[in-house]
Amino acid sequence: MQLKNRTPCVGICSTTYGDLVCRGCKRFSHEIVQWNGYDKDQQGLIWDRLTSLRDEVLDYLLVRNDEALYMTTCSEAGLADVDANEQRYQLLRWMVRDNKTLNEAGMALVADFVAPASPNPNPNQTDTLTALQALDAETYSRSKAHYERNFKVPV
Repeated sequence: MQLKNRTPCVGICSTTYGDLVCRGCKRFSHEIVQWNGYDKDQQGLIWDRLTSLRDEVLDYLLVRNDEALYMTTCSEAGLADVDANEQRYQLLRWMVRDNKTLNEAGMALVADFVAPASPNPNPNQTDTLTALQALDAETYSRSKAHYERNFKVPV
């Protein structure tokens, strides 16, 4: 679904404020600066890392409890012919936009999931939004840990 020659930017760049890992796209600051100088293989490696990380977190976060309902919902969302991992992510986004719950698509949060505290809890918030926010937070946390482990120079 995503084009590998496009930038992963989602328009919420926090590196302009000094973050070494962007809170929006989860790329490292040096990757953002050098993006247009990278060849397609280098860009592809970054895309692969970002999607792999996202998929790992989705595996950790969501379970399917009704395969038939899941596949029906994917068809309704126009995602029947999409790669399984991309399908799951795009379905979650579609469900947030349509204010649907995970149960309506045959999915659920893992049994031991604890939602991060929200400064402005919304009683009408669906679990799909909670899942998408948790995905974003955990992906950022893992990206930041990867950066600190592999790139950050100790002081």
